[in-house]
Amino acid sequence: MTLAVRYTAARTLDTAPALDVPPGPGEVELAPAYVGICGTDLHIFHGDMDARVAAPAVLGHEMSGRVVRVGPDVEGWAPGDAVTVMPLRWDDTCPACRAGHHHICHHLDFIGIDSPGAMQQRWTVPASTLIRLPHTLPLDHAALVEPTAVAVHDVGRAAVRDGEKTVVIGGGPVGILIALVAQAAGAEVCVVELSAHRRALAQELGLTAWDPAADDIGVLVGEWTGGAGAEVAFEVSGAAGGVDTAVEVLGVRGRLCLVAIHPRPREINLHRFFWRELTLVGARLYDRTDFEKAVALVADGTIPADRLITKTVPLTEAPAAFEALESGGDVMKILVDCTDTTAPTHLTDDAAQGAAI
Repeated sequence: MTLAVRYTAARTLDTAPALDVPPGPGEVELAPAYVGICGTDLHIFHGDMDARVAAPAVLGHEMSGRVVRVGPDVEGWAPGDAVTVMPLRWDDTCPACRAGHHHICHHLDFIGIDSPGAMQQRWTVPASTLIRLPHTLPLDHAALVEPTAVAVHDVGRAAVRDGEKTVVIGGGPVGILIALVAQAAGAEVCVVELSAHRRALAQELGLTAWDPAADDIGVLVGEWTGGAGAEVAFEVSGAAGGVDTAVEVLGVRGRLCLVAIHPRPREINLHRFFWRELTLVGARLYDRTDFEKAVALVADGTIPADRLITKTVPLTEAPAAFEALESGGDVMKILVDCTDTTAPTHLTDDAAQGAAI
């Protein structure tokens, strides 16, 4: 028996024994090391995804760990290998899969949402989901590969090019990662973010950051671009105002990449799309090439993982960490250490302030 963090009902998590499932054909058993808590995990915690998530459900999909056992017919993997998981299982028969877009399969199993996730001491997954990690990459840093893969996919969907003025609306973990990946692609990047803490972090990382509550973002972008407007905008805030700002800042034939999951339909200025011949693209999840590039970006320090990880808590403190993250505050990313099962303690004041990730 091993320990797992389980969602049991709205705003209720527990740490309970879980069955150690041996790997079957084509499967690998992992020992998760670190698992990040993301915005989707918080949506599950709030009960917003009960129509999709069957309780009790083991959460977690941003992870790193090591292979423990391999099942029959698995080649190329051995106990001790450092890995992360691309948590997608598709049917390979639907129209999306047949068109080569497996990551948006019509019947996609997102592992950690639709099936048991990584927030446990042992985790059995298909060997096909494994992504190899370099031995020099610390496993806590490697837990940021999955959200970095999201950013890589987003920047690819927006076709960001060298020298382009790029505005990221929303400076949470994914927004900052998008900004860093776009910057690595040669773009000049500005982050629009309400949180003073997140703006300060963005500036420390070499990004321009503006406060939409204090600044006229349209005017600032106009000055920044010599009146032309930005070539690219990413909407990562999930707010109606974020959509408006993203459309407003774009210049002629600008590209808006929609990253955030909006909980309801939004009004959008279609006249602006007509007048400036704007393009709107959606961006969802990632593919294997995105993951492999993300590994390289985290490993070479382009993604400063140590600056983005605010706190690491033992597995037994994960329920308290979810509660703390609700309140917002000076936090970017909290990791759960699945190898540490020390008795729960009170979170520090800094961590108790939480964050909306």
